[in-house]
Amino acid sequence: MAAISAKLVKELRELTGVGMMNCKEALAACDGDKDKAIDWLREKGLAAQTKKAGKVAAEGVSCALVDDNGIGVVLEVNSQTDFVAKNETFQQFVRDVALTVASENPADVEALKAATYPGTDRSVDSVTADKVLAIGENIQIRRFVRYADGLNVAYVHMNGKIGVLVNLKVEGIADTAPVVELGKDLAMQIAAMSPAYVSSEEVPAEEVEKERALQLAKAIEEGAANTKIPEAKRQMIAENKVKGRMNNYFAEVCLLNQAFVKENKVTVAQHVQAVAKQLGGKIEVVKFTRFVTGEGIEKKEDDFAAEVASMVK
Repeated sequence: MAAISAKLVKELRELTGVGMMNCKEALAACDGDKDKAIDWLREKGLAAQTKKAGKVAAEGVSCALVDDNGIGVVLEVNSQTDFVAKNETFQQFVRDVALTVASENPADVEALKAATYPGTDRSVDSVTADKVLAIGENIQIRRFVRYADGLNVAYVHMNGKIGVLVNLKVEGIADTAPVVELGKDLAMQIAAMSPAYVSSEEVPAEEVEKERALQLAKAIEEGAANTKIPEAKRQMIAENKVKGRMNNYFAEVCLLNQAFVKENKVTVAQHVQAVAKQLGGKIEVVKFTRFVTGEGIEKKEDDFAAEVASMVK
């Protein structure tokens, strides 16, 4: 049998739009003959997804779950329409892929596609191709995050529009049920308030300095009109304003600095501390991930008239 090079697999994928693993399988079955491999894919019905693969997949589901071993996963899989995203077959496929992430610990999306799909001897990529054919839409596994350590809590908002995974470090607490409830509250807070960091210590120094410089320039401009106050004093007043505004900035972008949504008289950090004290142990928010389905994907506006015109040319 002829050696199947990565270059040959890539060429076949570009010609057919079929996944890498299916292309490799086809080439292996056809002794490296690219033309025969294309026919082989067509016979299997896999190459039928070529046109669908060019369609923008900006809908879909963000799935967050914790498996029986406590491993947490948040995964985004995209479809073309919201209608398919609500389809039970599609949703079960997404859950199965998320469980594959938990059990197989793939390094990236390509490794995930090569992993074995639950309950089969086939790859995730191969099963994805079947789903494309069965459902009739482009399906793309976009991204995932996996947390193996600590206590993980998952939350899905609006039927998969937002998926959140929270990772906690717990010490000295035997009954973790109340901690899981805390984690759910934190996950809902993250879904609603969209913090970028756990704490102010995580914010990169360059971002802090950029925000500080922006707020200082703004404060100086605000006080510039009052010429009765000496310039040195105006500078001091501006710098004092910046201190308060930076606190507001951290309260916006950092989870622990935010007002707790269920009791806005305390911060999230204060609430976590209060729960830990009540339970007689320690609780630390280590990290979190928040996926918004379709975030950052440019949605193509369909021009029906132009599409019809192109078909009759």
